[in-house]
Amino acid sequence: MLVVAALGGHALLQRGQPLTADNQRANVRTASAALANIVRAGHTLVVTHGNGPQVGLLALQGAVYKPDEAFPLDVLGAETVGMIGYMIEQELENALDHALPVATLLTQVVVHADDPAFQAPSKFIGPVYSRDEAETRATAAGWSIAQDGDKWRRVVPSPKPQDIPDLRVLRLLLDQGVIVICTGGGGIPVLRLPDGSMTGIEAVIDKDAASALLAQRLGADALLLLTDVDAAYRDFGTDDAAPIRHLTPPEARALDLAAGSMGPKMAAAADFAEAGGLAGIGQLEDALALLDGTAGTQVRSSPPKSSKGDSR
Repeated sequence: MLVVAALGGHALLQRGQPLTADNQRANVRTASAALANIVRAGHTLVVTHGNGPQVGLLALQGAVYKPDEAFPLDVLGAETVGMIGYMIEQELENALDHALPVATLLTQVVVHADDPAFQAPSKFIGPVYSRDEAETRATAAGWSIAQDGDKWRRVVPSPKPQDIPDLRVLRLLLDQGVIVICTGGGGIPVLRLPDGSMTGIEAVIDKDAASALLAQRLGADALLLLTDVDAAYRDFGTDDAAPIRHLTPPEARALDLAAGSMGPKMAAAADFAEAGGLAGIGQLEDALALLDGTAGTQVRSSPPKSSKGDSR
């Protein structure tokens, strides 16, 4: 089975943790142990991951150093996925006792210049702030900001991924038995120009949307969206909260979920499942159980026969 496993931000940095190399390394080591179990079970693995805190930190550092010479978000994205990919690659190799080759590929993802997301920034990047501090920083730097839980963060355009021109390289690696880490941070956002050339653009693509597109184009059997909650919940945060175990794509799209957290995951799961695959949403440590349907939330075109009595 070809499995695309998308690591949420918690796999690299727990909420509220300082963004240090040691913290990221420790979290990546834990994530890699769970990913190694997928490989040991006989599955072919492709790993994707987020980069919101990391790309936001680099943007802050650049603005402090030389504001007029700060690198654009596409370049910062490439820098972060190189760093994160290195850590995952090394820790996954260690977890598998170097039995299989692992490689990180910087992955370009094509977006459209006329995507309405450029007029409505929504993707969280960087650290969390109190509302007062976020507003002060936004005024000084010209940011857009939005509420993220009980905190506030910078938001940037998040256009829809349209194409992955590096698929040919990805397939070559997979054909050679390589575990591939790719499409990090949703991929490096690029525009395809009229003459066929490509150029970067200031944006951060949603990791889950890009992972769903990748899984579709690779013909994957399963897409795992691994996060820090055990399932998607109906009435989350209330006394009536209940885990949702099985959904069809139309049911998934009909849910009213938070745009900054579970909403994009459910949309990505629905997109992938509509093509016939299994999409699972759940905790990192439940990755194998998500594949066999005993944990998390499953989205597929036809509900499993054992779904009787599920919370819906």
